Amino acid sequence: MRHGPAEDNAASGRDEDRALTPSGRERVRSVAKTLVMLEEAPLCVVSSPLVRALQTAEIVAAATKLADRDGTVETRREMAPGGDAEDLVKGLLAAEKKRCLVVGHEPDLTELIAALVGQPLLVPMDKAMVVGLTLKPGSAALRFVLDPRALALSIDLRSP
Repeated sequence: MRHGPAEDNAASGRDEDRALTPSGRERVRSVAKTLVMLEEAPLCVVSSPLVRALQTAEIVAAATKLADRDGTVETRREMAPGGDAEDLVKGLLAAEKKRCLVVGHEPDLTELIAALVGQPLLVPMDKAMVVGLTLKPGSAALRFVLDPRALALSIDLRSP
């Protein structure tokens, strides 16, 4: 998942301190509720430590009642811009983590998806977009793309 829409500048002047806008918070909340409706709510959330990504992760966790399902939110530097997100995802797979939502940034997420599935994502990674993948040791496949503006699946390759 890409973080939600954020302010252009933080009071500190530091990019990593930029927070979600009020409309960005609402978009993330709506996307999270759509994940619940689609029965795709995460069981764990792993976020970049940047403020806008961590706020996105916390909103998703709250809206999907992650704690009630014994889920966790974890902050990992690998999800920060320029981090080794691919290695992190492979580690989650090796640890047999199920239905993990990673929250990060562009262009890193598009590059991560392409590296995992072996082909580029055919749609731009909009803010608050969720791309669902099926991961198995040695393989990955696209499952769905949740359009954050339409609150609907623009691509749905899930098994019935």
